[in-house]
Amino acid sequence: MSSNDNPHTLSGLPISPLYSPSQLAAAGFDAASDLGSPGEFPFTRGAYPTMYRGRLWTRRQIAGFGTAQATNERYRFLLAHGQTGLSTDFDHPTLTGYDSDHELAEGEVGRLGVAIDTAADMGELFDGIPLDQASVSLTINHPAIVLLGMFLHTAERRGTPWPALRGTVQNDSLKEFHGQKTFALPPGPALKLTTDVVEFCAQHVPNWYTISISGYHTREAGSDAVQELAFTIAQGMAYVESAQRRGLPVDAFASRLSHFFGVHNDFFEEIAKFRAARRMWARVMRDRYGATRPESMRMRFHTQTLGSTLVRQDPLNNILRGGLQALAAVLGGTQSLHVSGYDEAYDIPSEEAMRISLATQMILANESGVAATPDPLGGSAYLETLTNGLEEAALAYIARIDEMGNGSMLDGMLEAVGNGYIESEIAQASYRYQQRVESGSYTIVGVNDEYSSQAATANSLELFEFDQSEEDRQIARLNQVRSTRSETAAAAALRQIVKAARNDANLLPAVIPAAAAGVTEGEIMGALRDEWGEYVDPGVF
Repeated sequence: MSSNDNPHTLSGLPISPLYSPSQLAAAGFDAASDLGSPGEFPFTRGAYPTMYRGRLWTRRQIAGFGTAQATNERYRFLLAHGQTGLSTDFDHPTLTGYDSDHELAEGEVGRLGVAIDTAADMGELFDGIPLDQASVSLTINHPAIVLLGMFLHTAERRGTPWPALRGTVQNDSLKEFHGQKTFALPPGPALKLTTDVVEFCAQHVPNWYTISISGYHTREAGSDAVQELAFTIAQGMAYVESAQRRGLPVDAFASRLSHFFGVHNDFFEEIAKFRAARRMWARVMRDRYGATRPESMRMRFHTQTLGSTLVRQDPLNNILRGGLQALAAVLGGTQSLHVSGYDEAYDIPSEEAMRISLATQMILANESGVAATPDPLGGSAYLETLTNGLEEAALAYIARIDEMGNGSMLDGMLEAVGNGYIESEIAQASYRYQQRVESGSYTIVGVNDEYSSQAATANSLELFEFDQSEEDRQIARLNQVRSTRSETAAAAALRQIVKAARNDANLLPAVIPAAAAGVTEGEIMGALRDEWGEYVDPGVF
């Protein structure tokens, strides 16, 4: 929320002194077409008819550090304290497609996520966890096809049929170029791998979400709510068009597309963003892409409170920030939620921070009353005005990208990535936000208010301590796999991947046996880099 002397939302939408139903009516608001009922087109009021009265959102705290064994232990801690879904963060080498013993991986192995080099690591990551009962999320993008192949091999080896698997692989190749920046391949080949996963899972892993179309990383990179909304929807449209060009009917795959948003501090704007997102997605899927099944139009999304809003000054205040953001996500109708740990401004969250984050979700679910009825703020003149304003502003961005592709959102997104348009827009929004903070027109308690000089530090916190020996353990594990595999079988499996790439065939049928043969992630991604080249960032600031 903006300061009282600057009546705009964080994204710059104007805020009137007062809102009334007559203002809504004058603006052309129609409850029947703009709202509808929960669980029905255009899904503004919620993805499902009864929402949390029927089923609470999934509590999915992300975990990942060190070796697979270390992260497996954190999984068990979270499950014991109320978590209902598993979510995995991978370290930087894994995200960018390098093995733990690569020279570029030195000092980064297991540092900000779990290191996964082989299918043996994947098996250890989920040791003792029944894959036919757990809902699993893999936060990986350009190498997503490799990590999913390892996961499918693990399930196969345990005798778990693929149709029994439930979960998500992020697999959002386009947002890497303006969001998280952990790209491993150029945009075209990366998009091809994304579409391979969609195609394969539509045929063989029917209950798996094949892309988590992510605005979260775009927001963490500095975008405002309008840009997060616009670029996320645009990315999704590009993936739909890519699958359609592959010959897939929209209703054959669209129900297995999910979304992932961040949630910032501007409480009402964030609630409105989620409602606008559902409505925009439903309309574009029906009207532009010809979806006929409600499941193909229904946006389901995971939400994570934003780490970039957490500060080092008075870190316990971050508990309230996370709680307010989580409440906005719930009132906005999320299907899954992660509340960032209050100490994440310093390091990977401690067990104590994760326990409080899970307790925050359980208090919201059981003590606040917000789960009693769908979309309890629906019809509010202020909220509906914000919802409409966000949609209108986001559609303007989408129209610009569409023009870049001459009516093709797929071509437009590739052009917008290549010419740096999206990255430039995010950079400008980030600069505007920082100007507001530094000028004091946007107050962050403990940072730029009158009490800032008295703000406490983290001296009393018990922060997470990374085990420096984890890197050595992971490299030893990798060497063990290499020394015990059949080099003949591994080389043959890798050749099949290269052959599939050259023939523009789906790579997953070749990746899964390669994982079984002990081929590493770095070897597979290295072979693909040799075929398709490496991406050079345009360096837009």
